[in-house]
Amino acid sequence: MKDMEPAHIQGVKTAIEWRMLIETLMGQGMAADLVLQGGTFVNVITRELYQADVAVARGRVLLVGDVKSLIGPKTVVEDVRGKYVCPGFIDAHMHFESSMLTATEFTRLSLPTGTTTIIADPHEIGNVLGVMGMQAMIDEARRLPHTVRFAVPCWVPDVPGLETSGDVIGAKEIADLLRDPGVQGIGEIQGFSNVGPVYSHRPETVDDLLTAVAFALSLGKTVEGNAPGLFGKDLAAHIIAGGSNISCHETTTTDETLEKLRNGVYVYMREGSSQRDMPQCIRAITQEGVDSRYAVLVSDDMVAEDLMSHGHMNDLVRRTVDEGVDPVEAIQMATINPAAHFGFPDRGMLTPGKRADIAVVNSLTDMTIYQVYSAGKKVAENGQLVIDLPSYRYPETVRHSVKRAPVTKEDLVIRTPSATSRTARVRALVLIPNENLTETAEVDLPVRDLAVQPHPQSDAVPIVVVERHGKNGRIGKAFVRGMGLQRGAIAESVSHDTHNIIACGADYDDMAVAINHVIAMEGGVAVVQDGKILGDLPLPVGGLITDELTGPEVAQRIQDLYTVARQDLGMTIPAPLMHLSFLSLATSPKWKITDAGLIDVDRFEVLPVVVS
Repeated sequence: MKDMEPAHIQGVKTAIEWRMLIETLMGQGMAADLVLQGGTFVNVITRELYQADVAVARGRVLLVGDVKSLIGPKTVVEDVRGKYVCPGFIDAHMHFESSMLTATEFTRLSLPTGTTTIIADPHEIGNVLGVMGMQAMIDEARRLPHTVRFAVPCWVPDVPGLETSGDVIGAKEIADLLRDPGVQGIGEIQGFSNVGPVYSHRPETVDDLLTAVAFALSLGKTVEGNAPGLFGKDLAAHIIAGGSNISCHETTTTDETLEKLRNGVYVYMREGSSQRDMPQCIRAITQEGVDSRYAVLVSDDMVAEDLMSHGHMNDLVRRTVDEGVDPVEAIQMATINPAAHFGFPDRGMLTPGKRADIAVVNSLTDMTIYQVYSAGKKVAENGQLVIDLPSYRYPETVRHSVKRAPVTKEDLVIRTPSATSRTARVRALVLIPNENLTETAEVDLPVRDLAVQPHPQSDAVPIVVVERHGKNGRIGKAFVRGMGLQRGAIAESVSHDTHNIIACGADYDDMAVAINHVIAMEGGVAVVQDGKILGDLPLPVGGLITDELTGPEVAQRIQDLYTVARQDLGMTIPAPLMHLSFLSLATSPKWKITDAGLIDVDRFEVLPVVVS
């Protein structure tokens, strides 16, 4: 690939390409390779719509406007009358692992919807398999027909001592990765999200983080942030730690959005499968009237079914338009705005010399996509790929990542020290639908033989995180409200960010069966009732993704699991697997659960589950 060549060779080739484009324009070379004729041009620079043809040569935009003189006998002329021609979309922050798909299968679903550039954060597989896992994903992405860059973690685990990861990553470990041309920079530095506790509890890690950031910036790389609920001096410290040109995808309120936009933070307005923050964030623009140039749409976490049913970045643009944003302004948030943040000189707009990544849109209201071009080559039409995209199988080095002996019911039970008490007051996480954040609660639950019992009638059930990397065998225990689970149990090896096995259930025995089935599969998802496996999904690559199923097959398996969870287990929360997985995200307020136990995120400490 071109980006793997030495810089001086790339420079010579680029100069030759420029000369050939200029010669074509001057009538001294070949004609345009492609002309999109008769469409309405979406100008994301001036925020205009007007009729203009687009000529493309050698994978680059040649001219926008009157291009008749550039049409030759071999020029492919596409009639796009009644359509809108806009830059290909950029997803500035996402995780392939959240879809449970390989990058290849994700592309199979995403590319026909107009997303031609992806900035992926591989810290999920990095938490499990370290640099080796991330490198495997980067190597896969090099084969893809569009642009995929990676923002790699500089800090794993994010909360040392309070969670167990499969590997440890610091500035030293990512130095070589940062030199990889497939790496855009450093991903979300979420371990620095709560600035005060970081300095109070682990100041020694701050120097390592700042060293990694400084090294990345010296290479011309970018740095992504993660700053939920930060204001004032805490936000300022976070901005400085990221080298000033930083982003945040954990902004959830209008006030937060205003504060960050005013301080030059690129606000990634997240609108994924389970975290939907854009409607609150966008009010800073629609109601407060601030400039939107630092507003960026991102998906963060998308499941296969949503990609199939609704689309990718085109759907995020559509939802933003539904919130009252001008369509061209919404498109800017998925094109020129992220390109400006990343310093991409070759994309984000369709002007002479830019890469011809193009989405031809049927309607600016529903944002359905007619055609997609990557570097001037048609890759999709009417929602289907028109190119061959072979499946991809990962090497054995990223398999067999579950290193855990089976558990028993007794391993999972939450006990009270009182031999006479019939009830116990316990702490419980409170899940917030469509958010990564949680609330907190204390609830009174029945006790039998010193064991605190699940009480699904009051929506309070046990939740556990079982260390699965073969490091210490810890099991964190607590209770959770908000899952709506009435019977049985559910377990998965996807739990942010260290991806130990997380499980909740209305019955300790069923929880043990579900966890042990995940262990036996060497990663995956299991739904259990009355000791029987009602449904499962093996995830052999890092316990996070499957390379044995296509995107549609994964979507159907997950939908089947959701149906079982809803009908047999009585779960009411949408996207239960994704919501469950985020209950262990120990960098996101207020309480979370890891293999160390119930975590007070703001205070960076483990809380006892039984209060009295």
